[in-house]
Amino acid sequence: MSARTRTGALFAAAAAVAAVLVTAVPATAAQGPPPVATAAKATKVKVPDTAVLDGKRLADAKRRLDRGDPRLREALGHLTARADKWLGKGPWTVVDKPRPAPSGDPHDYLSQAPYWWPTKPKTPDNPWGCPYEQRDGERNPEVDTGTDRRDVENVFDSTYELSLAWYYTGDRKYAEHAAKVLRTWFLDPATRMNPNLDHGQFIPCKYDGRAIGIIDFSQSYTSVVDALAILGTGAPGWTSADRAKMRSWTKSFQKWLVESQFGKDEAAAKNNHGTFYDMQLAALAYANGDKALARRTVLNARAQRIDPQIAPDGSQPQELTRTRSWHYSTFDLVAYTRLADIGRHVGVDLWKYRGPDGQSLFKAVDYLLPAATGSVKWPHPELEFLRYAASDVVRAAADAGSAAAKAAVPKLERPPGGDLWELRPAAEQLDSIAG
Repeated sequence: MSARTRTGALFAAAAAVAAVLVTAVPATAAQGPPPVATAAKATKVKVPDTAVLDGKRLADAKRRLDRGDPRLREALGHLTARADKWLGKGPWTVVDKPRPAPSGDPHDYLSQAPYWWPTKPKTPDNPWGCPYEQRDGERNPEVDTGTDRRDVENVFDSTYELSLAWYYTGDRKYAEHAAKVLRTWFLDPATRMNPNLDHGQFIPCKYDGRAIGIIDFSQSYTSVVDALAILGTGAPGWTSADRAKMRSWTKSFQKWLVESQFGKDEAAAKNNHGTFYDMQLAALAYANGDKALARRTVLNARAQRIDPQIAPDGSQPQELTRTRSWHYSTFDLVAYTRLADIGRHVGVDLWKYRGPDGQSLFKAVDYLLPAATGSVKWPHPELEFLRYAASDVVRAAADAGSAAAKAAVPKLERPPGGDLWELRPAAEQLDSIAG
């Protein structure tokens, strides 16, 4: 509940109580997060203009933390523990991979198709072991070495968690490190990434890049978009020049996403790739000031995504054919629920939409609830069932008004590293595989 301005003795008493609550918890790694601002300062909390996250909810959470909310302080402890681990890591750069992308430009991003494997021994004449074959759901460890994939995931995750940690604690070290990571990957001329994904998910000896490589960014770059909005509320170390350059990079990337053939191909995808494309485009458009495009993208997702992808019973048939059907069913719903979050900013309630056969996001979440709560076994193929993968999408449905999802929340499996929902109320991919 938002704080209200108080006067006279009532205000003074509230501030005194809040100060006691805040300082009563020692600021040690073992006993909790660093102290946050007092209630007297909480009324000046800035609301970030985030694309996916609800900036007003973030500001309200910060005010509650300032008043010493014990439940939020537990979540803050989990968040700052994650942020502290990033402080000693990075920054990362696209130019330090062992070999450049097929273009020869070290500033071009390069990633490798995760489920493609060599079929021949690697020799001097055949250093890759070509030809490659597909093994759906089996991740080739080459993906995480020799390309930019792992590094860019570190960039996305670190800037998001560091910016949130700064916002809630006011500790400048988090903001300054986030700024350093962003400048190194996106802005500094010697280390910056070119704003394209021409060589995403290449397959050795087969393709120099593929349209589906866009998902390397679309699944997580919206977290960077929100981190930029959070840092833009006045973070130390993130200058007006940095903000201007980052806006320019993001606009250039959006232009490539819309106009390139890869972008057009990914927009036409009929499975989770298409959903994530829409989610990324809507977030970029919102952040870049084109709210009309953001709104249009969310509106079009009703007939173009929900109608063909979600069955009347709430299942997602295209994702159920995968060897990792649980992962991909929850994965696709991460994109849908985040797209619904963006819709909230542009006047579209995607949760209320019902398709011609009754398709809806609520039904899609309902389909997962029995397995998400552990009451039944997931009845479809899954190489590694991780029950907590559904936790965030269930929380999103509960917040959107689903009584069934709300009742399921206490039965959910807590994600590794603690539940951060109250501090970043937007679904994240909680299990590790991607693509």
